[in-house]
Amino acid sequence: MRVLYLDCGIGAAGDMLSAALLELFPNPDAVLADLNAIGIPGVEYMPETTVKNGVTGTHMKVLVNGVEESENLYTHEHHHEHEHTHEHGEHSHEHEHTHEHGEHSHEHEHHHSGTRDIEKIVSGLHLPENVKTDVLSVYNIIAEAESAVHGKNINEIHFHEVGTMDAVADVTAVCYFIRRLGIDKIIASPVRTGFGEVHCAHGILPVPAPATALILKDIPIYSGDIKGELCTPTGAALLKYFVKEFDYNMPVMQVKSIGYGMGKKDFPRANCVRAMLGDIWEKNNKNNKNQDAQEIENAENMKNTDDILELSCNLDDMTAEEIGFVMEKLYQDGAKEVYTIPVGMKKNRPGVLLCVLCDIERREKTLEILFRHTTTIGVREAVFHRYILNREEKICQTPYGEIRRKYVAGYGVSRMKYEYDDLTRIAREQGVSLREARRTLEQYLN
Repeated sequence: MRVLYLDCGIGAAGDMLSAALLELFPNPDAVLADLNAIGIPGVEYMPETTVKNGVTGTHMKVLVNGVEESENLYTHEHHHEHEHTHEHGEHSHEHEHTHEHGEHSHEHEHHHSGTRDIEKIVSGLHLPENVKTDVLSVYNIIAEAESAVHGKNINEIHFHEVGTMDAVADVTAVCYFIRRLGIDKIIASPVRTGFGEVHCAHGILPVPAPATALILKDIPIYSGDIKGELCTPTGAALLKYFVKEFDYNMPVMQVKSIGYGMGKKDFPRANCVRAMLGDIWEKNNKNNKNQDAQEIENAENMKNTDDILELSCNLDDMTAEEIGFVMEKLYQDGAKEVYTIPVGMKKNRPGVLLCVLCDIERREKTLEILFRHTTTIGVREAVFHRYILNREEKICQTPYGEIRRKYVAGYGVSRMKYEYDDLTRIAREQGVSLREARRTLEQYLN
């Protein structure tokens, strides 16, 4: 199992996370070129090497129309204040508030983007659909927090246009890198938030800022001894969406690569997020067989299990479009599987059994979606113990670009298949069928 461990001992910000993840790739220049080609309007990623407390890492500079911005995610509540400085914001460049560290001001006219504008931007990017879903889900977490803090409908939340592209860049880079690395599970340390105050259009607010604090609900956090805002809304939302487990102790793993994502400001502790990527260590990996053959054998013999939650309800008064919409919402929130079964209901009415499979920790959010977006008045719950195959994704270089191959193994079996999105891309570009695209890849790679 491929595991990513994130050390958030100095907080988390979108640009720091993206920089740390970029360092994990064996070919970061090629990955960066692909990232710059996804088509965020006016955006260019320009990572730069920097040193903090003797540690060398990468700062992810993002240029928007040729200018590096250090403000973003301003909501309608904050958009007229432009002496915003980031107490940690040279640590990152994404906050919804005015924070105490930036020194620039803006005299140009300000425009703002709502959630629908964000969706339009993301839908036009050259990205796999699962990455687009990830990006919009992270933005939804931020928008819902802002909505709750300001007591406004989520559709009334607006992001500062200058900062929008900057924030889209950070969120998209992290989502893209995580999917491309083929990570099975992400674990993070408890998150240091810093302490003190931040200055915004409304006056002085405590650290963590209200929206950030709401996003970090149910996540282990602590203030620590560093004054300033160390965890930004975007950093918090990315952790909320991707991290499955928080623990000071890193799991027993064989680390393959390490990345350091740097902020700008200097602290007594190195201002960086550290990412460590590796494989869960297996005790029976100790004989003298060829390592690749041993890994395959271990994977085939591995017997993995876990627990998964099933939530279900019967529906007989919703249209197919409405059911399709709620299924899309559930997938965006991280459901592992959503499906329907035709059933007969009271008074001989045909209906639909809607079933959702999700991680147990997503119970409350999934219930909220079901009650909000369906007509059900009751949801059934069952916890199932699953037997699962070990999963791994590897990236192969081909004349047709990078191709992802998915491997599953365990219980004495092993299988491989190509990522569907990559196959469809080749089929479209070459004007061939999916079968021919698959055969072409097999001839080249085998």
